[in-house]
Amino acid sequence: MTTTKTLHKEKILVIDDSQTVLKVLEDLLEESGCEVHTLNNGKNVLQTVKDLDPDLVLLDIILPDADGFEICKEIKRNPKTSHIPVIMLTVRGEVEDKVIGLEKGADDYITKPFESRELIARVKGTIRRTQEERSANPLTGLPGNILIQKKIKQRISSQDELAVLFADLDNFKSFNDVYGFLKGDLVIKLVGEVLIDAVDTYGNPSDFIGHIGGDDFIVITTPDKIDTICKHVIAKFDAQIGSLYREEDYKKGYIVAVDRQGKMQKVPIMTISVGAVTNEKKRLTSLGMVSEIGAELKNYIKQKSGSNYFIDRRY
Repeated sequence: MTTTKTLHKEKILVIDDSQTVLKVLEDLLEESGCEVHTLNNGKNVLQTVKDLDPDLVLLDIILPDADGFEICKEIKRNPKTSHIPVIMLTVRGEVEDKVIGLEKGADDYITKPFESRELIARVKGTIRRTQEERSANPLTGLPGNILIQKKIKQRISSQDELAVLFADLDNFKSFNDVYGFLKGDLVIKLVGEVLIDAVDTYGNPSDFIGHIGGDDFIVITTPDKIDTICKHVIAKFDAQIGSLYREEDYKKGYIVAVDRQGKMQKVPIMTISVGAVTNEKKRLTSLGMVSEIGAELKNYIKQKSGSNYFIDRRY
């Protein structure tokens, strides 16, 4: 793999078994202002994509040791990489091949030989559309509200098994007031990392993680994964949150903060609450319905002490 590191450039991963094609694309994309990384085989592609987190993958269908269609499918099904756009690049031009590529999750399809200006325009356009849609949170890198809403609506329409986990923190505002926003940002990053780890370890390949904003997060999964994911999230968060407090505060089990009435109060160490909305017992019909139930669950859970999760099992 070759690497050209430059700040503030779109990062492109090109995967093709032809060194000639790789060189042409590398020169062309670098000339257009991109940072280019290349692979000439299908070995460990998914891990490379996870580590690199490119803005776009240009992927050849025919590789010496892998099927480009299946690589595309893996990228799109993994929670850590599903947001990354993939453009299939191949000598094949049949409609059937294009259909297969799009069904595997490809965002576009370019046939060799390609016209340079068209390729650059389609690469830049795909990145721009994806970034606008994703509206990633700058702290966590997780997708924001536009894509969250789209994913929930898609899953509702499919009528497949669905569980939407709404996660947020208890006592975060007081921590932010006492410790400052920089420490508060570290807490938000911790929540994102804990959720990613839980879903990557125990979730489905097609699960989705989003950052609504502030300390509010969302996970889209299936009902059978709720308990395992939530237990892991709670255990990891509770084990790590202490490192962000001053030792004396954590040992006491609280911080002293000013409440909304201007009175000093003892605020317990932060915990995490997760409410699970599912279609196991009732049909979910709209985004509004899911959001309303999620808000009810979080209000209920926050009345309990410590980190907790609760599954809505109402008919």
